This record gives sequence, C-alpha cells and structure tokens, in this order.
Amino acid sequence: MSVTTTETQTQSYSPVTMDQELERVKKIFSTEFCEGIPDQLPPPIKWDDSIPHAPKRPIQIDEETFKLAIKNALRYFPAKHHAELSLEFAEELKRFGHIYMFRLMPTSYEMKAYPIGIYPGRCNQANAIMLMIQNNLDKKVAQYPWELVTYGGNGSVFSNWGQYRLVFKYLSEMEVDQTLVMYSGHPLGLFPSHPDAPRVVVTNGMVIPNYSSRMDYEKMYATGVSIYGQMTAGSYCYIGPQGIVHGTTITVMNAGRKYLDTEDLRGKVFITSGLGGMSGAQGKAGVICNSVTVVAEINEAALKKRHSQGWIMEISDSLEHLVERIKKARKEKEVVSIAFHGNIVDVWERLAKEDELLVELGSDQTSLHNPFHGGYYPVGLSFQESNEMMVKDPNTFKERVQDSLRRHVEAINKLTEKGMKFWDYGNSFLLEASRAKADILGKDGKFKYPSYVQDIMGDIFSLGFGPFRWVCSSGLDSDLDLTDKIAAQVIEKLLEKKSILEKSRLQHKDNLHWIVEAKSHHLVVGSKARILYSDAEGRRNIAEAFNKAVGDGTLKGPVVISRDHHDVSGADSPYRETSNVYDGSHNTADMAVQNFVGDSFRGATWIALHNGGGTGWGESINGGFGLVLDGTPDASRRAEMMLRWDVLNGVTRRAWGRNENAEDAIKKAMEEDPKLKITLPHHADTFVLDSAFASFSK
Repeated sequence: MSVTTTETQTQSYSPVTMDQELERVKKIFSTEFCEGIPDQLPPPIKWDDSIPHAPKRPIQIDEETFKLAIKNALRYFPAKHHAELSLEFAEELKRFGHIYMFRLMPTSYEMKAYPIGIYPGRCNQANAIMLMIQNNLDKKVAQYPWELVTYGGNGSVFSNWGQYRLVFKYLSEMEVDQTLVMYSGHPLGLFPSHPDAPRVVVTNGMVIPNYSSRMDYEKMYATGVSIYGQMTAGSYCYIGPQGIVHGTTITVMNAGRKYLDTEDLRGKVFITSGLGGMSGAQGKAGVICNSVTVVAEINEAALKKRHSQGWIMEISDSLEHLVERIKKARKEKEVVSIAFHGNIVDVWERLAKEDELLVELGSDQTSLHNPFHGGYYPVGLSFQESNEMMVKDPNTFKERVQDSLRRHVEAINKLTEKGMKFWDYGNSFLLEASRAKADILGKDGKFKYPSYVQDIMGDIFSLGFGPFRWVCSSGLDSDLDLTDKIAAQVIEKLLEKKSILEKSRLQHKDNLHWIVEAKSHHLVVGSKARILYSDAEGRRNIAEAFNKAVGDGTLKGPVVISRDHHDVSGADSPYRETSNVYDGSHNTADMAVQNFVGDSFRGATWIALHNGGGTGWGESINGGFGLVLDGTPDASRRAEMMLRWDVLNGVTRRAWGRNENAEDAIKKAMEEDPKLKITLPHHADTFVLDSAFASFSK
C-alpha cells in the first residue's frame, strides 16, 4: 500500500470558540496526559455513592491469586510506592474483587468527549482516539464510570486507571509511523510501523479456547491480565444508547411487519426489560415505532437516568397502575414509553392473569450474558438484596436467578399461547433459560422462540445493511446537523438508481426516514454522534461526502466513522449475529477474525478484536474499527478500500451459507466491481440429498 504525503501532515483543528473552561482543560491535558502515571502519587479519592458502581466481582480469591493480582498491579509503579499501594490494592481486592486503582482516576477535569482541538496529540488520529475513549467513560454514557465499565455490567474499556493514564501518554506522544498495541486493556507499548498501519491495535479477552469459561474470566480479570470488552466498550466506539436505538427501531418495526402485518404500531403494546446500558434505547425505539412501550428496570438509578435524558416518558412503580395505564394507552392508541420500576417477571406474570391479551410484542434486554453477577436480577429480591446475595451467597443467588428464569419463561409461554410474539434480543435469554431448565425447548429440541437476528435482522444483515456510525470531532451541533443532511442526500441519490435491489430499496427508504427525523428524537448522549443502517455502497458514499466536507471547511473538524461490532461482518455468534447461518458454520469465527485482519491493512485508524459481546464470554468473537476522515485524499482512499471489504466480507460468508438475500447482494456487488470475484454456492436438490442418504443408510 502506498504512503501519501497528506497522511504525514497534521492539521490543527481548534475549537471555534475557546471559552475559559476549555482553555483550562487544554492546559491540564497537555501536562497530565504527557505525564502518564505520575511519579508522585495523587491522594486517595473520596468515595461518591451518587455514582452508580459495579457490584463486587464474584470470585473467591485464594493466596496465590491474591499475590499474583497485587504483584501484577504493582508492576505499573516504581518500588518506592509498593508498600503503600500493596495495602491499598489489597483493600480494593477485598471490597470489589478487582484492582481498579481508583487513586489514579482523573479528578482535575470532567470525563467526556471534548472538541478534538483540545487534545495534545501529535497527530489527529491519536487525538480522535482520545476523544472516543473519554466518551466511553463519560458518566452520562458509561454504566459504571469509576470501574471503567461502559455497558453490559462488565463491558470494560480498561482494567484499571493506571492503564488509562499510560494509554493517554502514549497517544499524546504517538507519531503517524507508530502503532500502540493493546493487550486486554494493557498498553504493551508504541511500536514503529508506518502511516498506513492502524494507530492502535486492540485485542480483548483473546484466550486459548479451553480457557474461556466464566470462572477463567473472573480469575483473569481479578489478576489484571484480561478484560471483557463487550463490543464497543473495549473498542472505544460506544455512542450511548443511540448506538442501539436505530437497530431496535428496525427490529420492532420489522416485527410489526412480519408478525402483525402492519406498518404502524399505534395501539400495539411492546414489553421488554432493561434500561441500564444498550437496553436504554428500547423506550425511545418503541416511541419512534409509534407503539405503547413498557420497559421494566429494577435499578432505580438507571431508570431515573434514562427518564432525565428523555429516553423514557413516564414512570410507574405499581403493577395495577401499570396494567390500567396499558389498557388506556392501547385503547387511545397513544405513542408512549413507560418505565416500570420493578422486576420484569412480575410484569409478565400479572399480564398472564388477564383474560384479554394486552401485549402483542415481547422481548428482553437484561444482560444475561452475565446472569449471576448483576446482569439479571431475580424476582422476589430488591436491587440491593440481590447485590448483597450475589457476593455473600453466590450459590443461593444462582438458584434464585434460575428459578426466576423458569417463572419468566412460564409467563411468556402463557402469553404466546394467547397470540403474543416473543423473540430473544441476542442477550443469551434463551441460552440461560435452557440452562435453568425452563420450558423453553420445543418437541424438536430447538428453542421455542427465535433470536431477533434469526427471525428479523439476519436478512437485513445479509443485504449488507448494518449499524454505520459517525462522531463529529468538533463537538458542534451544527456539524452533526450537517452530516445528517449530507447522509440524507446520499441516500436520496442511491434511491434514484434503477439498478439497486428492490429489497435494498425498502431498507434505504426506512433509513432515509430515520436520518431525516433523527434530530427530532433527541438521541445524542455524550459525543456528537449518529447511527444509520447502511450497506457497503451507502457507507462509502457517505464517508466520501463527509471527507469532502471536512476538506473544504464545510465541517469544522474531522469525522470519525465506525460501526457496532453487531454488524454484517463484525461478529461470529451462534446465538445472535450468525444464528441465521444454516450451513453448520455458525460456531466458527473465521468471518470476524478475517474482518479484523482485513481492516488493518485497508486503512482503519484503529481495530479491535474481542472474545464475548452481548451473548457472553466464550459465546462470540467480534471486532470493530475506527477511521478518521480528516479531509485529505488519503482518508478518502482508506475509506473507499476498507468500507467495501468491511461489509462485503460478511455478505459473502452469508451467501456461501445459502442466504438468498446475501447471494443477490453479492452478485450485484460483483456486477459493479470487476475486481470482486466471489465463490458462489450451487444448491443441492432435496431429492438428491434424500436419495444419497437412503443409499448411505443401506
């Protein structure tokens, strides 16, 4: 790959107006970031109970594990601090089951995404990565910001605050011919590379397959040698609940089309659970789809956070009030989102007692990839009681969780028998319910209910449409508004093409409506970001238009593009992203690994590969990227080359798995690019297979 001169030059992007606070923060960054871990330790922090905190990790720490964890943590510090810090870290292990190094958490500035001109890096690629990391740890965005957990209960950015400080030191020093290597939160170091290489390469939770159990994870996390990066937590690409709201909107909208034969969900009720991290999007998505949406949440702090941010319209803490409110909203065809402060099992059981079916659509977004450590709260226990029991009596807590899952499924079964449609939202609900011996399997031994990817989103992924994202690094609302308009114009032009597939045309129309209406839904939490489902051609054209607007000064700062790992090519996960792959390869991980590698030499600014994701440690391999559009021809070249591969890799794999949509999409892509040559499947007739088996069985 050639190296262009534009890549080696760094353009300065100063904030349009530099107020006193930004000036102060800029000075702090220029000193603290470059310092890394300070030689003189800062004083211990004052604990703040007003901030949501992660539950204690459920691990019994023996002497060997304890000493290894302390020894591993102390290697970040010179020996003169070891006596003091060893006692402090021992207390953190005892209290939290992990060493977070709270003393090193920055207190001189607010943690959030700042305009890119504030950051002290020597190249804007590094500055953009710093912006994205700080957004992941913003208290308005992150689930447990002090514990460096962005979402999902344990989706970590780093293992400890010492790593945060070292990473920002390296990013501040980074030149365009260096690459920062990240081992599960640990910055291994800056290595010489070249301008076309990624600036950062991230791997999270990459373990030998036989050591990928939950207890393996807990021990590795306790000793500081691995983290669970979830998806966009550990890849620095999270954009708050907006990151999933579009996908949830598409899911609910297409569920209405498929199950209820309607384009308008007015008067239809959608019930689900979870408002903590990614699940916080559900209320907003339901409103966008015009439904009556009820979301149960046991954690009052999470519920109030989403209500204050405008993602939930009403709150109820009475089951009887909730039922009457549903009846009224249903009858009057209100468009409303209601958060129920309580347990979702209570909601399902109460609705199952009604003679009238009050709910048409149901799902669940509790963090069941992490069922016994704060991802799922059993019925009959308060939030606080659960947090205490999971630490003090983990065996009893596990029994309570599994009993709750059995009741959960029993109530859902009663409602689906009356006509409700239910789907697994890729959170391991079906998997954990089956492990709890709930009545979740049909007579054929398969799950009674589909995964939403399997039944709804899989065919959309197979067309190449998935969650494309961007962040306006200027921090300006006006830049975000302009990118919305640019993206809409690109889609309008695509819709004018007679050659696009009709199935793709419907997706483009849905997404045009989404982007035109996006601002009115007040989706931004944290960085000035947007999400839009698009295919390979759409993503490339949008990126090219953004880059041009940055280059001519129409946009006042670079645009960072990325995507969710939950995408066309980003994740191999048999209970979610690859649940609709039926050629037997749904348990393989070639697609996600190849995507990570292919993005690395096609132009990504940074890349990440993770074990885990929404379905749990050991249940998925997934990856993501970030790419900085700085207005240069080089950025345009990178985006053109990388975005095509990043989508078509997954479309091709799905086509080889005999998905009709994917076959149609990849054939169309080959018509448009003569250098793209794909191995397509020949389909075997059922009669031939039956005859062959009859011969084999003789």
